[in-house]
Amino acid sequence: MTLRETHERLLDIAIAEFGAKGLEGASTRSIAAAAGTAMSSITYHYGGKEGLYLAAAQHIAERMAEEMGAAAIDAGDVASADPAQARVLLHRIIGAFVDRMTSDKSEAWTLFIIREQNRPTEAFDRIYGGLMGQMMEQLAALILRVTGMADEHRARAVTGTLIGQALVLRASRAACLRLMRRETMDAELAATFRAQIAQNTDAILDMLTAQAKEPA
Repeated sequence: MTLRETHERLLDIAIAEFGAKGLEGASTRSIAAAAGTAMSSITYHYGGKEGLYLAAAQHIAERMAEEMGAAAIDAGDVASADPAQARVLLHRIIGAFVDRMTSDKSEAWTLFIIREQNRPTEAFDRIYGGLMGQMMEQLAALILRVTGMADEHRARAVTGTLIGQALVLRASRAACLRLMRRETMDAELAATFRAQIAQNTDAILDMLTAQAKEPA
């Protein structure tokens, strides 16, 4: 295993530990043991638990960029999109979030992010400063392009609600599964949620478009 692979394994294990137990509850000794490395390696490379926590957040931001980067959109494409094109781009971003939230591969870093959502620290700045923040800003801009509305503040509020549809699939996974009378989030159920969220999104966009056309 190369040095890079060793560090990535350590960070993946740290993300799972921090996501499950939080910064205070996680043990760097347990993380080092699980990664098959010495405690001194964490101190040397990261300066201790807090440094490792920030490095884990940066690793999440980088992994998110790798796994969801295909859904990112150039700023020029957002600015030049007509309403129909903007709707397609918007669905691409929302769909990417849904895919991540229904995938078991994202469980560890999603739990980490949820903890940071509730009590944000410097680590959240690193996560939001990456692809997450970029895509949410793009969603707000696309909502304006799709609907023709001029209220940027409201567009940002709508962005939060649209993303919330995807986040609930991870943050309230157990409740969603119980509601659907399923044991696991299989491909069929994930597709059902993806299709429903797409329909919900279109309904919201259509309503906002109609409101924007109403006389003042």
